[in-house]
Amino acid sequence: MDGVYAAQRHIYDLTRKYYLLGRDRLITELAPPPGGTVLEVGCGTARNLIAAARRWPQARFYGLDISEAMLTTARAKVASAGLSDRIMLVQGDAAKFDTKALFGLDGFDRVFLSYTLSMIPDWTAAIEQAAKAVAAGGALRVVDFGQQEKLPGWWRQALFAWLERFHVTPRRELPVALRHTAMAHGLELGFEPLLRGYAWSGSLRRG
Repeated sequence: MDGVYAAQRHIYDLTRKYYLLGRDRLITELAPPPGGTVLEVGCGTARNLIAAARRWPQARFYGLDISEAMLTTARAKVASAGLSDRIMLVQGDAAKFDTKALFGLDGFDRVFLSYTLSMIPDWTAAIEQAAKAVAAGGALRVVDFGQQEKLPGWWRQALFAWLERFHVTPRRELPVALRHTAMAHGLELGFEPLLRGYAWSGSLRRG
């Protein structure tokens, strides 16, 4: 991933803001409790974490990413935003991470993955791992590319071909994987297509 993002990280946020739809809604709906903790899995340049930290000033934020190149940019952005005291960033694999070892925490009030599952090879393991990181009373939120199910066929074909150039694969089985994880861990499942299926939004809540 460092090879992929060594150059892209410098223009990543500028080029992605026009088509990563639904992520700002996710941030608005996080609603962590006062003093709560929020983890982003696959935090990239920390764009989402910075926005969330500003939106929810009473919470503490954590991010992990497998790419050290992206984290270099993320740390600089966090420092520039004056949020180094509220956002902690570490290198880690979304498919196998230990929250206690990385962050000194057993779990988080909110965990989210924003347009990362479509880039993670073992994406179902990433969902499982993220679900395990949710503390009692907490929630996991996911937003990613859908299957464009209510959009024209030519749109889907063109979008998917373009995404493939960036090693992005929309996960057709995402609803099934979320349902499986919900059943395996006793979580409450929520799922909603956004913008005629352009994006899919899912949630797993722990009682």
